[in-house]
Amino acid sequence: MPEPISVAEPFPLGAVALHDGIFTRARDQLLHLARSYPVDRMLAVFRANAGLGTRGALPPGGWEHFGHPDEEAWGPSEYPGREAAPTANLLRGHYAGHFLSMLALAHGGAQEPALRTELRAKVDDMVEGLREVQEALAASGRYSHPGFLAAYGEWQFSRLEGLAPYGEIWAPYYTCHKIMAGLLDAYRHAGSRTALDLAAGMGRWVHGRLSVLPADQRRDMWSLYIAGETGGMNEVLCDLAVLTGDKTFVETAQLFDLDSLLEAAASGRDVLDGMHANQHAATLLGYLALHDLTGEARYVDAVVNLWDMLVPGRTFAHGGSGENELWGPAGAVAGDIGSRNAETCVAYNLLKLARALFARTGDPRYAEYYERAVTNQVLGSRHDVDSDDSPEVTYMFPVHPGALREYDNVGTCCGGTGLENHVKYQDSVYFRSVDGADRTVWVNLYVASTLRWAEQDVRLVQETAYPLEGSSRIRVDATGDLDLRLRVPGWVTSAVTVTVDGEPQPVDAVPGRYVSLRRDWRPGTVVEIGMPLTLREVPAPDDSALVTLELGPTVLLARSAATTWLPVAAATWRRLDGTLDVPLTPGDDGTWRLGDLVLEPAWSGSDARYHMYLRRSDARIAFAGPADSGVPNVARRDGSTFLDVLWSDGGFPSRAGFLRAVLATAHEFVGLGLLSAAEAADVLRAAARSGVGRDAGSGVGGPTEAEAAREEAALLAEAPTAARDGSAPRVALVAATAPGVTGWYHRPAELTVTARADAGEPTVAVRVGDGPWVAAGPQPLRLGDGVHTVSARAVDPEGRERHVVSEISVDTTPPVTTASARRLGPRGVEINLAATDDVSGVDSIRWKGPDTFWATFREPFTRALGDEPQVIEFTATDRAGNEEPVRNLELPPAD
Repeated sequence: MPEPISVAEPFPLGAVALHDGIFTRARDQLLHLARSYPVDRMLAVFRANAGLGTRGALPPGGWEHFGHPDEEAWGPSEYPGREAAPTANLLRGHYAGHFLSMLALAHGGAQEPALRTELRAKVDDMVEGLREVQEALAASGRYSHPGFLAAYGEWQFSRLEGLAPYGEIWAPYYTCHKIMAGLLDAYRHAGSRTALDLAAGMGRWVHGRLSVLPADQRRDMWSLYIAGETGGMNEVLCDLAVLTGDKTFVETAQLFDLDSLLEAAASGRDVLDGMHANQHAATLLGYLALHDLTGEARYVDAVVNLWDMLVPGRTFAHGGSGENELWGPAGAVAGDIGSRNAETCVAYNLLKLARALFARTGDPRYAEYYERAVTNQVLGSRHDVDSDDSPEVTYMFPVHPGALREYDNVGTCCGGTGLENHVKYQDSVYFRSVDGADRTVWVNLYVASTLRWAEQDVRLVQETAYPLEGSSRIRVDATGDLDLRLRVPGWVTSAVTVTVDGEPQPVDAVPGRYVSLRRDWRPGTVVEIGMPLTLREVPAPDDSALVTLELGPTVLLARSAATTWLPVAAATWRRLDGTLDVPLTPGDDGTWRLGDLVLEPAWSGSDARYHMYLRRSDARIAFAGPADSGVPNVARRDGSTFLDVLWSDGGFPSRAGFLRAVLATAHEFVGLGLLSAAEAADVLRAAARSGVGRDAGSGVGGPTEAEAAREEAALLAEAPTAARDGSAPRVALVAATAPGVTGWYHRPAELTVTARADAGEPTVAVRVGDGPWVAAGPQPLRLGDGVHTVSARAVDPEGRERHVVSEISVDTTPPVTTASARRLGPRGVEINLAATDDVSGVDSIRWKGPDTFWATFREPFTRALGDEPQVIEFTATDRAGNEEPVRNLELPPAD
C-alpha cells in the first residue's frame, strides 16, 4: 500500500504542552466536562436499542435521546413504513462518537499522569460498553452482519437505499462515521485495540451493504439532501485500510465517491452554489486519503480546487462558511450574509482539511486559514462558562448585524464537533519534517507552549501573549543542524524583526511566507520575532463598503443590540497601507473602545449581541494626520463614496501613488458633477497636508510646511476644472424620529427631503426601491413595514444632479408562532414551535412548561405526559425587537 505523500507532518498531541493563554480557557472548560460527564449517559441510547439495561442513565438529550417509546430496533427488512412506524431522534449515537473522540484526544494531549489515567479509564469503559452492544446486536440475529453497531435498527440504511428523504430518515452513515471515528481515535490516542476491532467490524458490515449496490443507486443516495450525508466515511475506511492492512477497506471507501462533485471540481468547474456545506466538506479529507492509497489524481485535484473555491471567496472574516448550512454563489461574502451563517461543523472540517493540505505541501496559505478559523470561529464558539453537562458551544457563529451566539447545543452535530474542537488546540502549532528529509520545524501558530521532538532531541519553549501582542520568544534546545521556519502572518503590515540571542538577523520577512533560520544550534539559543499588531479595516471581497475591524489575527466584534448595519468612520485614521492608526482604549472586561464602538475579540466566548461587519460611513472627505477637507463624502449613483473609490484596493505602495489616486478620484467626481472645482481643490490641499505615507510608507505624522506646499502646488497644477461654478445641490433625507435600539422603527417612519443649490432652486424627487421618481413636497414620506431603500435626488437649473440613499427598516408587528403537538404513544408528545415574521425575521422562540424555565429552542422537542394536563407557554421575538404576546398550548393527560 503506498505511503501518504507529505512534506511535513504534525507532532503527536502529547508532544506539545500548552501554557496559559487564550486557548487554555476553552480547553480546560471542555476537560472539566470530559471528566465529569458519565459514560453511562452516552451509552444509554445504544444499550436501550440492544435490549440491554441502561443502568438508570438518561441520554444527553436534544437530538441524542431515546427514540419514540413504540419504536423498535427494526432489522433491514422489518420496517413497517413511514405511516405505521413511530420514530424520533434518528441521529442518536453520533454524539457518543464525538464524546469518545474527545476523551481519546484529551488523553493523547494530557501532560499529567493522573489525568491520563482518569481519561484512559473512561475511554476503556466506553469502548467496553460499545463492545457489549455490538455483541448483543449480533446475538439477536436480526441484522445483516455481526459488525453492525448503532443506537437504532438497521432499517434506516435500507430506507436510504430506497432513496427515502430526510424526514423519514436522518443521515445514517453520518452517525456511523462518528461512531467509527470515535473508536479509531480511541485506538490511536489511547491504545485501545478493542476499539480498532469494533471499527473494523463496522467497516466489514458497511462493505457488505454497499458492495452489492449498483453505482447509479449509490450516486443517487449520496446526492440526497442530508439523508445522504455520510460524514467522513471514506476517511475512516481509508484509516482502517492503513491500520489493518486490509485493502478491501480502500474499495469500500470508494463506494462513497460522489462522482458528479469530483469530476466537476477536478476540472475546475464550480458547482457548490446551493450545496449543503457540511455534507460535502466532511468528505474532502477522505478524498485526499484515497489519492494517497490509489494514486488517482482526480481526488487531490478536486480537493485543491474545492479549497480555492471556498477560501477566501465563500469564507467570512472569522473563517466560517455557508448560510443556513448551504454554500452561496462564488465570491459572495457580503452577499451571502443571512441570519444563520457559519455552521461550526464546517469550520471543524475545513480546519482538518487545511492541516492535511499543509502537511502535503508546506504552503503557508493553509496555515493562514488555520490561524484565522481556529483563533476566531472555533475558540469563539465556546462559551466562557463551566458546565457539567453541556459542551456550551455554538451551532452557528452568525455574522449578521446584531447577531447572538446561541451556546449549549447538547446532542446536535455542532455540539458533537464542539466536544472535540477544544481539547486539541496544540495539534497544528508545530509541524516537523518527514523521515529522510533535512531536520526542520515549522512554527505555524504563535501559542505559548513547549514542544518536545524526542526522536531528534529538540525542545522548543515558546513564550508569548499572542494574539494580544505581536511578538514571540522561542528558546531552542537543540544541537546541530536544524531549519527553524517561522511563519510571517499575512496580516503583518510593518517590518518584522527576527533576532537570535539578541542579534538582528538579515531575513526577508515577507507576509504570508516563512522566515528560515537554518544553522548549527546549541541548547539555550533564544529566537525572538516581532510582528507589530495593527488595526485593519478589511473590506468584504464583494462590497468594499462593508468591513471588519481586525487587530492582528483577531477579528473584532462591535457590541450592539442594533440589528441594522452599524456605521464606522475611519478616514482620519487610515494609513497608506489601509491600516488604522488609532489607539484602542482597553476596558476592564476584555473589551476596547474605539470612538462610540465597544469592541471585543471574536474569541471572547461572551454572550453579548455583536456586529462582525460594519458599514463605512465617513461624512466628509478626510485623511490621516488629521487633514479634513470639509467637503462632504459624496456618493456616486451606485452608492460608492469618494473615499470608498479611493481606498477600494485597500492601500497604496507609496505616498506618490496615494496622491495620484486622490487626484484621479477628484477628476472623476468633478466630471460627474458631484464635486465643484473649488471642493476638489480643498480635497487636494487636505491630501497634501495629510501624513498618509509620510513616515517610511506607513506613518501619519504630518509633512513639513515646505513639503506640503510643494505637493499642494503639484496637485493643484493638475486639479480638475469645471465649466460652471459650484457643484450639484446638497440633498438630505431627514427622519422625523429616531429608530429603536435595534435600528428598526416600530411605527411607520416619516422622512422629509431637504435640498440646497449653489445657484437657483433645485428640483427635488424621491423614490422607494426601484419605484418611480416622484416630486418631493413639504409632506413627509411615510413608510410602512419593510426594509426600504429610499433615494432622493436634487437637480439644479444647470442640470447638475446629486443623490443620497438611506436604508430605512420598519417592523410594526410581532412574529406569529404556530404550535403543534404530535402524539408519541400513550405517554408522550413531540412539540414543534414554528414562528414566522415576514419583515425583520424571527430572532428567537422561547417556551416554558410547569417544571422548566424559559428556554430558546427551534427544533422539535418532546414532553412526557402526566396524570394532569400541562400548559406550555411560548412566545417569539423578531429581529426588530417586537415580542409576541405569550400564548399557551395545553397538553392532555396521558392515556
